[in-house]
Amino acid sequence: MLAFEPQPQDLVITLLGAYLRRRDRRVWSGGLVGLLGELGFSTAAARVALARLAARDLLSRERDGRRIHYRVTPRCAALLSEGDRRILSLGRSARRDGQWTVLWHVIPDERRLDRGRLARRLRFLGFGPVQERTWIAAHNREHEVAELLRELALTDHAGLLVGKPARSLDFSAFAARAWDLEALAARYRAFVGEFEPRLAKVSAVAASDQPAFVLRTRLVHAFREFPYLDPELPGDATQLPEQRSRAVRLFHRLYRALQIPAQRHFDAAVLA
Repeated sequence: MLAFEPQPQDLVITLLGAYLRRRDRRVWSGGLVGLLGELGFSTAAARVALARLAARDLLSRERDGRRIHYRVTPRCAALLSEGDRRILSLGRSARRDGQWTVLWHVIPDERRLDRGRLARRLRFLGFGPVQERTWIAAHNREHEVAELLRELALTDHAGLLVGKPARSLDFSAFAARAWDLEALAARYRAFVGEFEPRLAKVSAVAASDQPAFVLRTRLVHAFREFPYLDPELPGDATQLPEQRSRAVRLFHRLYRALQIPAQRHFDAAVLA
């Protein structure tokens, strides 16, 4: 099994990102609670997770008679769209211009919550910290970071630079300080070990909606951690992660093969 086990709030975000294709639709809270139950969480834990997501302005709550429904907020919709781009393009987009992005900030202590949010979003964009207030990514992330700084109202506290490393220096040792590349390689091996055996049984799983939903959700939730871990460094900076290509191919094969029955199960539960 994978070392990482999902938390209920994170799993709700995975469900909405993977299955709520129209982000303006509302979903029934009882259905979400039931789906979380199928994935191993108690009713109490599921309801607490939904309440906390609403408190974080990621879900909005609506009452319709005795039923409670949720909608994703504009903030959540933006996060889900960003997640779709990163997850579905991971390991598939070729580097063309060789540019890197550097961000540095001086965020005051009274805004430490925003500083934490910035750090998490930067990791999802492939950034790694090179020192306390300086982050680097092996891609041109100017547009994404500028939008993020505006969203968090941090433009007055940060600087941004896009450029290319000097060719005369060995960048591999520096990269190893910014990212835990050995742990990343181990994570890819674990992912392949967990899900590759499922390929032989995918036809049987896909024949039934509920098992297809459970497997596809665990697949997506495990894979969505890689954007936080994998900076997608160029091959001239360091050795490419072992098993990444295999993991990416495996993810997309299972993701597509299980899509229809898993989606049907989700819709029946929350859109009724």
